[in-house]
Amino acid sequence: MATAGERHITTSADGSTTIWVPGLDEHYHSIHGALTESNHVFIDAGLKALNRNPIAILEVGLGTALNARLTADYCAENGITARYDALEKFPLKAEEIERLAAAGMSKEVPYLSAAPGQTTEIHPGFNFTLLVEDLRAFQGAENTYDLIYFDAFAPSAQPELWSEEVFANMYGILKPGGALTTYCAKGSVKRAMKAAGFEIEALPGPPRKREMTRAWKR
Repeated sequence: MATAGERHITTSADGSTTIWVPGLDEHYHSIHGALTESNHVFIDAGLKALNRNPIAILEVGLGTALNARLTADYCAENGITARYDALEKFPLKAEEIERLAAAGMSKEVPYLSAAPGQTTEIHPGFNFTLLVEDLRAFQGAENTYDLIYFDAFAPSAQPELWSEEVFANMYGILKPGGALTTYCAKGSVKRAMKAAGFEIEALPGPPRKREMTRAWKR
């Protein structure tokens, strides 16, 4: 199982900030555009497509909190009441959060610095909770979430997080009609999702990626 290890702040192709983990040779977002990828995969194909109010969201992999901040912004602009729970086994340290803020991500600081396990009202109607847990040990209540942002590191880096067992858990905690969105379109991942009960939908991917996946609990 990977650990947090060394992390470096870097800039992606659209000018937005991401983090590179040398030990995994993985970035927290697409190097072809962190902001572009987050909007495409999670906001457009997830939040906007589901169009629920109120909405309960689980994010797998808080990372730099870009997805959380974009979601909060959209909810505020559109009068959506939201519960947002974010799973992150290795949250950023205080000095890393400071460097991110200096690199232009100051709006993400309230999410990154939230006290684990305590709900924070980011703005009226948007409640955020950081859960410092291993995804494989996470036990949410059935039919809790409308939407899951599955933003773990790639299967090549953390194959144990993309298993049928994990997706069966994700399926169980989704409400009927809920969806899971992810940048990943690997065949083995889609087969694991199908085996867990999901109905799979292949969608055009963000820049330099042919496909992404949206999985429905029908």
